[in-house]
Amino acid sequence: MGSANANQAKISAKGWVVIPARLRRRHGLMPGTVVRFEEVEGKIVISKSKAGYQRVRGSLPAQPSLTRELLSERTKDRRREETKVCAG
Repeated sequence: MGSANANQAKISAKGWVVIPARLRRRHGLMPGTVVRFEEVEGKIVISKSKAGYQRVRGSLPAQPSLTRELLSERTKDRRREETKVCAG
């Protein structure tokens, strides 16, 4: 794995740690990749989360479709306008 210093990082005041570029490339850790932290035998292990998007998908309560509501309102508006034109 190279020298020990090549795999070291300093924790920032905000608790951020930079994973060395060589390791990010090797393990496919791109911006936005979800990682998981585990404690294993007194060590902190960082691993790429396999669930990612699918894990959180559907975790929010279902909301009515705003697109459907908008289309419905536009249909109602068009019918009202057509009624005004035909009546006038």
